[in-house]
Amino acid sequence: MANGLDRESGLTIFSDDELREVSGVKRVEDYVEVTCGCTSHRYGDAVGRLRVFVNGCLEITCECTPGCEEDKLSPAAFEKHSGRESARKWKNNIWVIINGEKVSLYKTVLLKYYNQVSKTVNGSNRLNNGRSCHRDEFISCARCKKKRRFRLRTKEECRIHHDALAEANWKCADLPYDKITCDDEEERASRRVYRGCTRTPTCKGCTSCVCFGCDICRFSDCSCQTCIDFTRNATA
Repeated sequence: MANGLDRESGLTIFSDDELREVSGVKRVEDYVEVTCGCTSHRYGDAVGRLRVFVNGCLEITCECTPGCEEDKLSPAAFEKHSGRESARKWKNNIWVIINGEKVSLYKTVLLKYYNQVSKTVNGSNRLNNGRSCHRDEFISCARCKKKRRFRLRTKEECRIHHDALAEANWKCADLPYDKITCDDEEERASRRVYRGCTRTPTCKGCTSCVCFGCDICRFSDCSCQTCIDFTRNATA
């Protein structure tokens, strides 16, 4: 994409200019991957691959040795695995390479969305003016049985999901914003656990973070006159 990876909200997560000098950039569907590392005075550099997901989640695959099997580490876990003596300061200790120099994560643009999510979790920037958020949901295609993701950030997106849920014969081709068909691959299971919840990326649904009816997801012109059923046809 010319302007970077699309966020779930429809904005761009990072522009090409923001990542132009960052080493090892790779764009894959819903995340950006870059080369990262952490330096221990005792063991030297532990190199890895940092993935920054559209929901702010950070995940690192370690490549410190050819046989290392540490995968999907949190930044704190990667810092500890590297043998860094002053652990629990991963924003300072984990670096990426920019213009050939090691630069601490906190000095880069890569924590922009992670920090935004952290503020929401801490209550300083409550989503939807204090209301519970609408996490992503999935509906199975009546033809191919593949599960398709529905984002519920706006009233329009909530209505699309609402109408699809009410349609017994909903098909992949009916999804208006992704333009997919039954021939397209189903989203892998390891990614379906990330549901776009601002409090926990792998939320399975609870009364603390799932909305059960608000002015965004209720529709006065619908004969059902109920809020969206967020549990039916959803996957954990």
